[in-house]
Amino acid sequence: MNEKLLVGEKAAEYVKDGMVVGLGTGSTVYYTIQKLGERVAAGLSIVGIPTSIQTEELAKKVGIPLMPFEEAETIHLAIDGADEADPESNLIKGGGGALLREKMIAYLAKQFIVVADSKKMVETLGAFKLPVEIIQFGYKVTQRHIEKLGCTAILRVKDGKPYVTDNGNYILDCDFGDIKDPQPLELKMNMIPGVVENGLFVGMADRIITVNQNGDVEDQNCRG
Repeated sequence: MNEKLLVGEKAAEYVKDGMVVGLGTGSTVYYTIQKLGERVAAGLSIVGIPTSIQTEELAKKVGIPLMPFEEAETIHLAIDGADEADPESNLIKGGGGALLREKMIAYLAKQFIVVADSKKMVETLGAFKLPVEIIQFGYKVTQRHIEKLGCTAILRVKDGKPYVTDNGNYILDCDFGDIKDPQPLELKMNMIPGVVENGLFVGMADRIITVNQNGDVEDQNCRG
């Protein structure tokens, strides 16, 4: 059973004619975008706003019309994946390196739907190292400040070089262990000069679509 396919396609059902849709990044929302491409080909009229260059290329490939984020007065719906989600619907995101754009688009959206296979649902955040996007200038100083919050921070590397985001920044992957109270950590992290944004998405999800123990799609309303 392909859980990512199931939840990704389920999320696409929430997209209606005339919507401006935030298009997330990652292996699960990939299936959402593929399904939306099929629906657009069948006559659905939407405009997408991609969270990454990778997603922009995929959306163009499947025929979804796009607009720049700067031109969006509102986003009706954003759909994105998560690296972890806890029972309070708090998330860790950023494994794909697009956390800044993902958070900006989710923040503007009237509704934020998260798609996650069952392995991403955890009791406590933190097994997945927290991505933090930082500017390149003085990054080692920023890294030391972050580590004072109680973590080990490792600069993300790709092909032997520091990984650079679509925004021209670096990412630190930070091991805090269990993150039992994510909200104050999110705020403290973003107070550090040099930090652009971090991958804690606290209280932002409106709906989480996942798969339960019986293998059925579970559509959770986070607003109760």
